[in-house]
Amino acid sequence: MKAALLREPNNLEFVEIPDPECHAGDLIVKVRAATVCGTDIRIFRGRKTAGVRYPSVLGHEFAGEIIEAKGDSAFKVGQRVCVDPAIPCGYCAYCKRGLENICENLTALGYELDGAFAEYVRVPARALAAGNVHEVPANLAFEQAALTEPFACVINGQEKVSVGPGDSVVVLGAGPIGLLHVKLARFSGARKIIVSEPNAARRAVALNEGADVVVDPTSENLNEIVRAHSYGLGADVAIVAIGVPALANVALGLVRKRGRISLFAGFSVGDTAHLDINLIHYSELIVTGAFGLTRLQFERALDLLASKRFDVSSFVTHRYGLSSIAEAMKMAENGAAIKVAIVNTDTRESNK
Repeated sequence: MKAALLREPNNLEFVEIPDPECHAGDLIVKVRAATVCGTDIRIFRGRKTAGVRYPSVLGHEFAGEIIEAKGDSAFKVGQRVCVDPAIPCGYCAYCKRGLENICENLTALGYELDGAFAEYVRVPARALAAGNVHEVPANLAFEQAALTEPFACVINGQEKVSVGPGDSVVVLGAGPIGLLHVKLARFSGARKIIVSEPNAARRAVALNEGADVVVDPTSENLNEIVRAHSYGLGADVAIVAIGVPALANVALGLVRKRGRISLFAGFSVGDTAHLDINLIHYSELIVTGAFGLTRLQFERALDLLASKRFDVSSFVTHRYGLSSIAEAMKMAENGAAIKVAIVNTDTRESNK
């Protein structure tokens, strides 16, 4: 099969590799759409190395069609599916506590196991046994189903900081993740959503996706604007949706006393940030990370997408065939796109 093979950092090649073998209990899925994530870029550039093996096939946000199934399974050839790529062990101390997203033995499709920047992907039997595979209803396009994973991650992040009705929320960064945060905050009943983003085109998209106020932090005073829209106190919640370490401290200064801060974005290996610990202490701020997702959050995300109550149809702005993987990665990295999808060219019509 054809695949995008990462041989080492900065070396991603479109090559022919052996088709995946279907063992007992496995599925082989023909990839119909796979979207490019910021994590894919970080792995490609060598800024994320934990758990990454070389060579490997990237791509963990995907949906497709089962072409082979072995063993007794509820899933059959021809079914449309998407897959939660984070497979928990189910028995470690964290899984026992219901914290499967930080499982000590978490295995990820997309760099520990070969992922979806390929014609086919093998879904291992333990992923099926754990409940990581979900049927995609006919009314949901493959490329929208592929966005279930990042949406579920955003659900996880907002649950950590309890975004809810009446909250004022600041989102730092209006990339695809920041925009999902905007949409979910609006869906959850936030009173005021303020987005800080230096890119004018993305500020415009943020307004279209539900932001009330957009700010160019390079030319406007973000702190003053936030306070003007939060009764002079500061926001209830600040979400760092882009991996710029300095923004962690910026976020501390944007919230009210007992405000909640989500360091949602992934940061590069070795990144550190100066934090005003007195501000955290005296203002009793709540600061949390947000890593990955749980299977329940994936299921909830897919249900919302399938019901059309949460619409991501505008998110995929650029589509490429697998052979154009280099161009697709470049587009995803340079910020001109919102979300880039690698689509199977013989199914392009089904994804419109």
